[in-house]
Amino acid sequence: MSTTTMRPRIASGATTTGVDVAAGLLARYGLVVVIAWIGALKFTSYEANGIQPLVANSPLMSWLYNIFSVQAFSALLGVVEIAVALLIAIKPVAPKSSAIGSVLAIGLFLATISFLFTTPGVGEASAGGFPVLSSTGQFLIKDVALLGLAAWTLADALNSVERR
Repeated sequence: MSTTTMRPRIASGATTTGVDVAAGLLARYGLVVVIAWIGALKFTSYEANGIQPLVANSPLMSWLYNIFSVQAFSALLGVVEIAVALLIAIKPVAPKSSAIGSVLAIGLFLATISFLFTTPGVGEASAGGFPVLSSTGQFLIKDVALLGLAAWTLADALNSVERR
């Protein structure tokens, strides 16, 4: 009787397929595009005014409007977001820096997710409130998935650092 040993696929990438590679690239650079695009929008008055109620109602962040104007804070946040996107993007040449970008992205997304609990009107009042999300709530909930992508890019970058 012969015994066959099955080798499980391991997360370190020891056995990868074209689908694995494509999925990883799509996840990483899709996240980069989203963060960079949202960061670039922060330089517009439309976006600055759009995030104003979120920031103003946050017990963790409302004090920032005592220091910065709505537009100045938005632009500062835009600079941070674009820098984070660039850091995540450079993983092939600088995985440690990319890991730092991923940690920063995780922080950004946790901050945004916190708005779900601090911003009035996140639950749709006409439908009985939370858990039925208003358009504001729907805008914010996507960051749960982006948080997962940022955690994955962190793990991927740390695995690259380990392999070097």
